[in-house]
Amino acid sequence: MSPDSRIMVLTPDWHEAVMSVERAGQPHPWTARQLAEALAAEDHEVVGVVPRDRGGDKGNGDALLGFAVLARLPFEAELQAITVAPAARRQGVARALLERLIATATAWGSERLLLEVRASNAPALGLYRQLGFIEEGRRRGYYPAAASSSPREDALLMGRALG
Repeated sequence: MSPDSRIMVLTPDWHEAVMSVERAGQPHPWTARQLAEALAAEDHEVVGVVPRDRGGDKGNGDALLGFAVLARLPFEAELQAITVAPAARRQGVARALLERLIATATAWGSERLLLEVRASNAPALGLYRQLGFIEEGRRRGYYPAAASSSPREDALLMGRALG
């Protein structure tokens, strides 16, 4: 991540910027309602990477390079979403977001951090493995096909012990 960027907790007034990044970065994005609920939930933390000089520009999708959603569960935390704007990929944004959420989940006293990822998402799998996540299971045919002629895709379940 560039030294000209910073990570911040996102509030509900970031909804439009989050939706813009989500739509641009995911083949099957979250709905506006799902993201609004995550931004407002007390048991979630949504963090984003913004350029230092654009951090207050909440309505502009260009001001948000990526975001991640973390849910607090009774004994664990779950990474529910992580999306980086296409123009900001391969710049350390996802790593910075994930490192921040690992620290948050640890501070919450969570025993583990869980996530799921498309089996074909090699860049994400590489990052998760570098940060200590291990594959713990598989949901066969969980994700919709990327193309209409392709089969549904497996989700890999991964986890990492904290603390």
